[in-house]
Amino acid sequence: MKKIVFLPLDERPCNVKFPLTLFNSETMQVVVPTQLGDKKTPADVAALEEFLRTECTNADGLVISLDMLLYGGLVPSRLHQLPENELLCRLDILRALHMQNPSLRIFAFHCIMRCPTYSSADEEPDYYGVYGADIHALGVARHKAQQGEDGACEAVRKLEAKIPPKALEDYLTRRMGNLTMNLAGLSLVEEGVVEFLSVPQDDAAPLGFTAMDQAQVRLAVRKKKVQDKVLIYPGADEQGMTLLARMRNMLEGRRPAVYVEYASVGAPLVVPQFEDRPLGETVRCQLAAAGCRQAAAPELADFILAVTAPPAGIVGAAVQPRLNLDYDVRRSLTPFFGELCFWMDAGKPVSVCDNAYCNGGDLELLSMLDASGRLMRVAGYAGWNTSANTIGTAIAEGVRYLYEGVDARFLDFLALRYVEDCGYDAVVRQSVTSEDLPAMGFDYFNAGEAEGEVAACVARRLRKFIQEEMSSVASHIVLECVRLPWRRMFELDLDVRYTAP
Repeated sequence: MKKIVFLPLDERPCNVKFPLTLFNSETMQVVVPTQLGDKKTPADVAALEEFLRTECTNADGLVISLDMLLYGGLVPSRLHQLPENELLCRLDILRALHMQNPSLRIFAFHCIMRCPTYSSADEEPDYYGVYGADIHALGVARHKAQQGEDGACEAVRKLEAKIPPKALEDYLTRRMGNLTMNLAGLSLVEEGVVEFLSVPQDDAAPLGFTAMDQAQVRLAVRKKKVQDKVLIYPGADEQGMTLLARMRNMLEGRRPAVYVEYASVGAPLVVPQFEDRPLGETVRCQLAAAGCRQAAAPELADFILAVTAPPAGIVGAAVQPRLNLDYDVRRSLTPFFGELCFWMDAGKPVSVCDNAYCNGGDLELLSMLDASGRLMRVAGYAGWNTSANTIGTAIAEGVRYLYEGVDARFLDFLALRYVEDCGYDAVVRQSVTSEDLPAMGFDYFNAGEAEGEVAACVARRLRKFIQEEMSSVASHIVLECVRLPWRRMFELDLDVRYTAP
């Protein structure tokens, strides 16, 4: 058995439980810290360093979030006041681990700090709740001014006048410090300490502070001549799964061939919400980051990645059904589904990347899978959060299926994805927020205790969804636990078991 040490992005299920469920096996033991942080409370980085020194001594590989190592988690990376010299010392632990165990294969990921378009302090500094939209607009205006666009400099002056100087100074100082760490991480690749580095962008956009930082990272990648060891693309919460898939492929000595089947001929050119490039480019990067390659035909593929996106106009899952040209005319779901059924019946693994909608699965596709009795016959399913999160999860599921096939853990995770991505994200989250929370005295960002009355309400509605929308397997699905890990409505921590043989 190979031992892989894993330091996740944060403590949420998507960053800890998902990767462990997929990749901790009799072939590849995945070891994680027992204590992480809690949303805005950072993890104890000194304890994490001790964990790394102890566990990496006899490990074969390390998959590590540099945001966790440096700042104690993703959200703390947007709030910290840490000096540069302390952060550089934290990066040095990787050099020490490399010296201690030269055979240790290190894959790392390091986010470019996001700049949301909206005003909310839920995951940002307090002032972002008032001035967040203005800070984002300032980044866009500065980017346009940098490109010489007429009127951009005046827009910059007006926006800077709206934002309190101390708030803007705090934000820009942290951005510059985090960018410095992004660049310092590239030095680890140049030195041969880190074998592969992905640089994902959470809430990416074509223009703004994040895009300008990305340009600086790209320039440094070229200057250091490490283009073959660094990938920059949209994403974040799928990264642990992606790099563990890469690690598993490396250990197996394989680069699986993946054929991408799109539901629309125009889908590769759509730019999904919260991203900065055409979908097809992100798919290529996600496959490469996972240690896979794109196949020219399904016959040549180890598995098929089925991508449900329309050619334009991707909207939130809560507005389904979306009866319009992009979803119903320019996307041909019926022949697409027919192709998937043909290949499944022929014995070809099919992992479904359900990114037709943002923040939830496609209920029409779920209905087709349920009616045909194929819900549990796919090699993977994902339809959560951003398109990039979904792509990375579906690819990781496909890789896991290649090596482990169908077992209880696989079926539990597949059932979980349908219940969470389609049941909660696309339906129950919205209904509980609008119909139940006001009477309880809660709201979207304050749902009380992690396992309180809101979680119990969610569980009741999910069980109803399973019975009504997943009838072909409902008698085999047991919803054991529902938690709200960050005491808000955005994400869940579910325990789901699939009980059929």
